[in-house]
Amino acid sequence: MTAAEEPSLRFNVLGPLEGWADGSRLRLGGLIQERVLGTLLLEPGRVLTIGRLVESAWAEDPPATASHQVRKAVADLRRRIPAGSEVIVTDGPGYRVVLAPEQLDLTEFGGLVKSARDAPGEGRTVDAVEALRRALGLWRGPILSGAGGPVIEAAATALEERRLAAAEQLFELRLGLGETAELVVDLRDLVQAHPLHESLRAQLMLALYRSGRQAEALDEYSRVRELLVEELGVDPGPRLTKVYEGILRDSPELAAPAPPPVAAPAAVPEAPPAEAPCTLPYDLADFTGRGDELRELLDSAGRDCARHSRIVALDGMGGSGKTSLAVHAAHSLAAEFPDGQLYIDLRGYTPGEQPVTAGGALDSLLRALGVPGARIPEDLAGRTALWRSTVTGKRLLLLLDNAADAEGVRPLLPTTPGCLVLVTSRARLVDLDSAQWISIDVMSPAECAALMAETLGERRYTAEPEAAAELARLCGHLPLALRIATARLRNRPRWTLRYLADRLRDETRRLDELSSGQRSVAATLRLSYQALEQDCRTAFRSLALHPGGDLDVYAAAALLETDPADAEDILELLLDVHLLQQPEIGLYTFHDLVRSFAQSLRSAATEEDDSTSTRRLLDYYLAATESACQVMFPGRRRIPTEVAEVEDADAWLTRLPRFPESEQAELWFAREQGSLLGAVGLADRLGHDRHTVFLSRNLAFQLSARGQLEEFRSMGLLAVAAARRLGELPLLGVSLSNLGVACWKLGRFAEGIEVATEGRDVAERLGDVQTLAHSEGALGQLNSLLGRFPQALSHLEKSIAHQRELGASRAEAESLTLLSTLYEQWGRHEEAASAARRAIALCDELGQHENKLVAFTDLAFAHACLGDNEAADTCLARARALCTENSDPGQVALALALLAEVAQRLGRDEQAVRYADRAMETIGPNVSPLRRAKVENTVGRYLYKRKEYVAALGLHESAHEVAHSLDFRIEMAYALSGMARAQAALGLSEEAARNERSAEYLFGEMGVPAERRRS
Repeated sequence: MTAAEEPSLRFNVLGPLEGWADGSRLRLGGLIQERVLGTLLLEPGRVLTIGRLVESAWAEDPPATASHQVRKAVADLRRRIPAGSEVIVTDGPGYRVVLAPEQLDLTEFGGLVKSARDAPGEGRTVDAVEALRRALGLWRGPILSGAGGPVIEAAATALEERRLAAAEQLFELRLGLGETAELVVDLRDLVQAHPLHESLRAQLMLALYRSGRQAEALDEYSRVRELLVEELGVDPGPRLTKVYEGILRDSPELAAPAPPPVAAPAAVPEAPPAEAPCTLPYDLADFTGRGDELRELLDSAGRDCARHSRIVALDGMGGSGKTSLAVHAAHSLAAEFPDGQLYIDLRGYTPGEQPVTAGGALDSLLRALGVPGARIPEDLAGRTALWRSTVTGKRLLLLLDNAADAEGVRPLLPTTPGCLVLVTSRARLVDLDSAQWISIDVMSPAECAALMAETLGERRYTAEPEAAAELARLCGHLPLALRIATARLRNRPRWTLRYLADRLRDETRRLDELSSGQRSVAATLRLSYQALEQDCRTAFRSLALHPGGDLDVYAAAALLETDPADAEDILELLLDVHLLQQPEIGLYTFHDLVRSFAQSLRSAATEEDDSTSTRRLLDYYLAATESACQVMFPGRRRIPTEVAEVEDADAWLTRLPRFPESEQAELWFAREQGSLLGAVGLADRLGHDRHTVFLSRNLAFQLSARGQLEEFRSMGLLAVAAARRLGELPLLGVSLSNLGVACWKLGRFAEGIEVATEGRDVAERLGDVQTLAHSEGALGQLNSLLGRFPQALSHLEKSIAHQRELGASRAEAESLTLLSTLYEQWGRHEEAASAARRAIALCDELGQHENKLVAFTDLAFAHACLGDNEAADTCLARARALCTENSDPGQVALALALLAEVAQRLGRDEQAVRYADRAMETIGPNVSPLRRAKVENTVGRYLYKRKEYVAALGLHESAHEVAHSLDFRIEMAYALSGMARAQAALGLSEEAARNERSAEYLFGEMGVPAERRRS
C-alpha cells in the first residue's frame, strides 16, 4: 500500500509539526528528524538534496557528519512512520515526500484557496467564503513552531504571506456579502499582528464605518498614518487614502451592499441529552423581575444567528444579578442550541485568585465537547484554532461568566454562524467588538416589590407595603441585598419589615471606604453585617481567615474558639442571610464578593485577634492530622509536636472529627487536602515552623498516594527549611526523609541521594533508629533505580533490620515491598516472592491496605516471571479489590498492565485488551515517571505478543525516553530490549541489533541473567 492509499496517515505543518496514524499521534524523534521531515513536507513532491536538508537541520556550522546524520534521520523517520519508505522516497541526489492531498494540511490549504479563487467568477461567492474559512481553520499557529532554522523560517514567511492573502480575500468577500460588525474582532486581531498591512487596515476601517462607528474608523487611519511615517517614512497608499476620504465624505460608494437572501435554516433535530453537553448552573426557582432586560437579551440572542454567531454581553455592578439573569436566559434558550450549552467562570473578579487564562478556558471548553486531552495543543494559538474548527457547524450556547477583559474573551469566540455567546462582566469591555451590550442597573421598585412578595410571601408583603418600599430603597434596589434582607426576615418571623428598615436606615454614612454611591455592593453587605450581633460580626471576619475554599464546622470552631455545635449555629446563621454559601452538606464557603468584604474588615485593631485565630486554626489542623494519621498508620512513631495546645489531648476530645476506621480518615484527608496545603503555606508565611514541619509530615502520605508529587516535594522543601530554622536535628531528619521520598518518586535521583544521605547522617548523630531506617530505605530504593543492586540490597537490609528492632511493622512492610521490587529487577524471583509474602502478612496483622496493593502486585510479578500465571492472576485479583479512588494511579495502572499480560497468557484475550487499554488510560499527568516507564514496558511486551509491533515499539520508545531522562537503568534495559524485539519483527535488523547490544550491556552491568528476565 502506498502512502497515497493509506487513508489514516496525516501530517500537519500549519502549526506545531504533527503526524497521525490510525488516530494515534506519531513520535517523530528529535529536533534533527523534525527539521528534516518539516522541510520535506513544506515542499511535497519536490526532490530536496542532502545539502538542502543539511542547511535546514543546522542553522550554521553543520558538523562534519551532517550528511550522514541526515540519512540516519531519514531512516529513523521511515521506521517511525507507517509505510515510511513509501512516504519518504529516495530520488536521485535527495529525498521527496509522497502524500495524497488530504494527507497534508499544507496541500489541503492550497487546494481550498485555489477553489476559493475560482468560485466567485462562477457566481459561488458563498462557497468561496466557506472554502477560505476551512483553509484558515487548518492553521494552528506559526509554521512548524518549535522546529526553527533559517530554511524553515524563510518558508514560513512565504506561507504566512499566503495565509494573510487568504484572510484578506475572505474579508473582502464577506464585506461584499454585506457583513460588517461581525468582522471587526478578527480584523482587529490581524491588524494588531500586522500593523503595517494597509489592505487589512482599509478593510477594518470599512467594517467599522459600515457598523456606524465612523469616528473609530477615522482613528484607525490616524494610527496607521503615524506608524507608516515613523517606521517607513511614507504616507498611506492610494487605496487606504481613498477609503479614508470616502469615510470623511460619507461616500455612498462605501455603503454596505444588500446582503443576499438567506435561506431559512434547516430544522436542527434535537440531540439526545446524553450527547449534548450542558454545564450551565441551576436556574433560580424564584427568579423574579428583569422582564425588560430578559426580553432584550432573548431578542438580541435570536437575531441573525443563521448568518453569524451572536455575542450578547451583560455589564453591571457586583451583586446586580448579571449571572442569575444570564443563566435564566441560557436555560430559556437551551432548546435552540442542541449541540450543547457550556458555562465557564472566568474568575475575573474572584478575590485571591488569578483570572482563568484564555488557554485554560479553551482547555476546559474543548474537553467539555469531548476532545481528548492528548489532542489539545499546548499553545494558545493552537487551542484557539482547534476550538474554532471544533465548533464549526455546531449550534452552541456559550456563557462566559465574570470576565475581566476583552483579551481573555476573544480567543473563546466562535467565528462561524449558529452560536450564541453570553458574557457577564462588572465593567463594559469596550474592546469586545460586535457585542450587543445590555447594562444591568438596579431593579425597579415594582420588580423589588415582586421579588419580596415572591420570597417573603404575598400576605407578609402586603401587610407593610410602605416599609417594603423603604427596605428596597435602603438595599439600593440590588437583588443580592434584597435576597440577604428577605432571608433574614424569613428566618425571623417575629421581625417586621419596618423593624429591619429601621436597622438599616442610616447605614450608608458609615461606608465611605467601601461606597460606590448608594448602590454599592459593599454598602449592601455592610448593612447585613451591621445587622448581626457583635459575636457574629467577629465570627464573620474570622472565618475569612481560612486559607482554603471550603471549611467545615471543626475548622470554623477552631477559628471562632468555640465547640463545633455552636460553630455550626453561626455558620447556618450566616448561610441564612446569604453571607455564606453551602456547596454540599457539611461544607461552607464565601461568595467572591462577600469574601472580599469580610477581608476588608481587617485592620491594625483586629491584627492581634486575627493572629490568634489563625494560630488556633493551625493548631486544629495539626491535631486533626495527627489524629487521622494515628488511625491510618497505627505503627507510625509518635513524635511530640511540642505545641502545647496540640498536645493537650483532653482539650480536643470534642473538637476533632471522629475517625473510627482508616477509611473515614482517608476520606477526610482527600476532602481537606486543599485546605491542608493552604495551612502549610500559611504556617510557613507566618513563621509557625513547628506547624510547617508536622503538617508537612502528616500530609506527605496523602500527596504521595494521590500522585501529587510536585506538591509533595514543594511541601517537603518548606518543611526542611522550617526544621533548619528551628535548629532541631530530629525534625530535620524526619523532614529530609520525606523529601527524599518525593525526590525518588519524581525521578530526581541525585537530589534524592543527597537528601537521604544527609538524613541518614543526622539520624546517626542522634541515634534516631527510626529515621535512620527510613533513610536507609530511601537510599536502597534510589540505588535500586540506578541499577546498583548490591548497594541497594545492603541499604534495604539495614532498613528492615532497624524496623524489625523497633517493632515498626508498617514501615517494615513498606521496605519489604521495596526489597521485593529490587529482587524482581535483579531476576531473583523466588526471593522477590518471599519478601512480598512477608509484606502481605504484616499488612494483614496491621489491618492496613495501602502497602498491600503494592505487595500483591509485587508477588504477581514474581509469580509471572516464574511462569505461574494462575498464581499471578489470583494475586492481581486481590490487588484489584484493594484499589480505590484514592489509590496511587501509577500503582493501579501497573497492576492493570500486568493483568493484561497474564490474561493473555491464560487465553483471555478480550479481558487482556480491556486491561491494557485501562492501564494506559490511568497513566495521567500526575503519575510518577518511574511507574509510567514500567507500565509502558509491560503493555509494550503484551502488544508485541499480540503482534502489534508498531504500537509495541512506540510504547518501548516512550518508556526508554522516560527511563533515560531519569537514569532508571532497569527499565532503560527492558525498553531497549523491547525496542529490539519489535524492530526485528518489523524488519529493522540494524536498529534491532544496536538496541539489543545496548540492552545486554545494561543487563550485564546490573548482573541480571538472561534466563531470569521478564519475558
